[in-house]
Amino acid sequence: MSGTRVLGTAVLMLGLAATPAVADSTPSASPSDDSSAPTSAGTSFRTATEIDQGEQATASGSAGDYLYWSFPADAGQRPTVRATVKLPDTHASETWQLDVYDGLRRRQACQYGAQTRTAASNTASVELACTLRTVRAWSEQWANDPLPGTYYVRLTAVNLATSDLGLPVDAEVRADSLDIGGSAAVDGSLAEPLVPGIAVKSEATEDSSTTSAVLSSIEPDDGWSSGWWSDRWVWTAIGGALAALAGVGGYALTRGSGRPRRVPPGA
Repeated sequence: MSGTRVLGTAVLMLGLAATPAVADSTPSASPSDDSSAPTSAGTSFRTATEIDQGEQATASGSAGDYLYWSFPADAGQRPTVRATVKLPDTHASETWQLDVYDGLRRRQACQYGAQTRTAASNTASVELACTLRTVRAWSEQWANDPLPGTYYVRLTAVNLATSDLGLPVDAEVRADSLDIGGSAAVDGSLAEPLVPGIAVKSEATEDSSTTSAVLSSIEPDDGWSSGWWSDRWVWTAIGGALAALAGVGGYALTRGSGRPRRVPPGA
């Protein structure tokens, strides 16, 4: 009976351990009040409009313009950026492209999603999407891995016909993330997230000077992660507990019921 109880407890803990995996499919950022979302876009990296994850930003512009937004992404998140461009009633064939850059302004590859699409003549709108790789807490200097910090979104038309230059367009952009968690965790972390102005701030602190820096005002709702904590610690603890229970269960099943009945007492 004791062996059965031990095995039952082990099965129950395995069920509890599998529960966090369901959360991996849940977006980390809940939709915010779109009434306060930005209604304009920047024209360069330095003037990119800051948006929070879950906000649907809008902007009006002209075909041929470069439209820029920025948003924060932390370690363990897998960002997805979606954009919709509403085109004028009459236009030639247009190809629109959505690019995402990290805090070092390195263009990040899309795991999947239609990053570039061509809108046929007189098409009402075109939709683009880009899902990045999971943001890592630390990376080798030679690698192009996405790192915690500010991410820049650039939306523009490429190979635009001369007749379409300057035509009015409306754009909608939204960034969301999935919390991937410990399955993508790495050992190590950045000293600071890659956000605008952080390098100037660090130099000012070391030199004790009065130099000030304009830091990015956007960050995750619960602040930047420290980099050392992930749910890998939870899985490791659960694995250790299950190993201990398996050892106890194995011992309970193999030790027998004690001294055999037919053995003489003096044997």
